[in-house]
Amino acid sequence: MKPMLIRGGRVVDPSQKLDAVVDVLLAEGLVARIGENLDAPEGAETIDAAGLVVAPGLIDVHVHLREPGQEHKETIESGARAAAAGGFTAIVAMPNTDPPIDNPANVGFVLAEGLRAGGARVYPTGCITVGQNGEQLTEFGELIEAGAVAVTDDGRPVSSASMMRMALEYALAFDLPVAVHEEELTLSRGGSMNEGIIATRLGLTGIPNEAEDVMIARDLMLAELTGGRLHVQHVSTRRGVELIRAAKARGIRVTAEATPHHFTLTDAAVAAYRTDAKMNPPLRSEADRQAVREGVRDGTLDVIATDHAPHHYDEKEQAFEDAPNGIVGLETSLGLSYTELVGTGILDLSQLIDRMSCAPARSMRLDTGMKLGSLAVGFQADVTLIDTRIEWTVDRATFLSMSRNTPFHGRDLRCRAVRTIVGGRTVWSA
Repeated sequence: MKPMLIRGGRVVDPSQKLDAVVDVLLAEGLVARIGENLDAPEGAETIDAAGLVVAPGLIDVHVHLREPGQEHKETIESGARAAAAGGFTAIVAMPNTDPPIDNPANVGFVLAEGLRAGGARVYPTGCITVGQNGEQLTEFGELIEAGAVAVTDDGRPVSSASMMRMALEYALAFDLPVAVHEEELTLSRGGSMNEGIIATRLGLTGIPNEAEDVMIARDLMLAELTGGRLHVQHVSTRRGVELIRAAKARGIRVTAEATPHHFTLTDAAVAAYRTDAKMNPPLRSEADRQAVREGVRDGTLDVIATDHAPHHYDEKEQAFEDAPNGIVGLETSLGLSYTELVGTGILDLSQLIDRMSCAPARSMRLDTGMKLGSLAVGFQADVTLIDTRIEWTVDRATFLSMSRNTPFHGRDLRCRAVRTIVGGRTVWSA
C-alpha cells in the first residue's frame, strides 16, 4: 500500500484538541505524521484537502445489517458500502439477525464478510442471551475471542432484572460494554407510536415515555450495583436524559446514544400514518426532542448513532400497526447532524466530530483495542474528508443501502463526506 499525504485541510481531532490547517501523512495503514508542509514520500498519493475538514473516521455503533437471514433488506456488503458513502469508516453490527449472533461461529461470519466487503470496517456484537430469549447468558468470553466488541439483545430488552445483573457482572470480567434496548414490554405492548394527542387523533395505541424510562432507571441502578459498563441505546425521552445525566454525575459507568431522527423529528411526522416515521423507540414530543438535543450538547448523550434499520418497500407499505419499526440512516446522519446541531449552534464542529468519531470509539473500546477514533500517530489510517459547504437534497433513489425507508426524502441538508479512507485506502469518494 503506497503512502497517502492529505495536504492543506482543516484537521479537526477532538481526541488531541486539534483544530488547525496541517498535513496528515498515512503510511502502512497507520497515521504516520501530522504537521505543516510535510514532504510527500516517494510514490505517495497526494490529496489536496484545501477547504475540507479532515476528521478521524466517523464511527456508527448501532447498525442493523440484516445478514444472515434477511438479505433482501441489507447485506453486510451493501451496508458497509452505504456506511462508507455516509463518511463512516467503521460500524458496529447488531446481532438480531436470523439466526441471531449468539455464538462464535456467527460472530466470525460477520467479521469475515465485513472484511470481504471492502467498505467501512464491520465490528460484530454478540447477543446477551442465547437466541435473545432472555433466559440464558451467552458465552461472553468466546464471543470476544471470536471478534465481538460488545454484547446486546438490541431489538429486545433484557426483561429480567436478575439476568441483566448477571450480564453486567459477567461482562465486567472482560471490561465489555453491555448495550441495552430499554423497553418495558408490559407498558409498550400493543403500541405503535408515541402516546399523546397525535396518537389519539390517528386512533393508534401509544407507547408512553415510561416504557423506556423505567428500564433506563433499572439498568442504571444495576450498573451502579455491579460496576459494569452500560451503554444505553437510542435515548428518546426527557426523563431518560435526566436519569443518565444524574448517573454520570454519580460516577456510574454509562455511555448513551442519540439518533438523528430523535433530535430532528417529533411524533408529528407520523401524520397520515406515515410508516417511514415508525420506529422503536418512537418519535416523541417536542419537549423530548429538545431534551435529547440538550443531552447531546452537554455530553450526557455522548454518541450519535443511526440505528440504521433497513426494511423492504413491501414491508413498510402495510397498515401502520403492522409495518416494521426503523429507518435507514447511514447516508443521511452526517448531513442531518451538522444541519440540526452545528447549523443551529447547539454544537461546534469539533463537538460534532467527537460525538460521531471519538466518543463512539471510546464507548465500544475501539480507541484502545483497535486504535480508532483519533488521528494521533500510530492510530489506524481511518479518515473522513468532509465538505461543510455542500448543500444537498436527500434522494432515496441514490442510496447505496438496499433499502429506502427514510422520512427525510426531499429534505435539504448541508455538509457531506466527500472521501472515506479506511486503513490508508480510499473506499469511497464523491
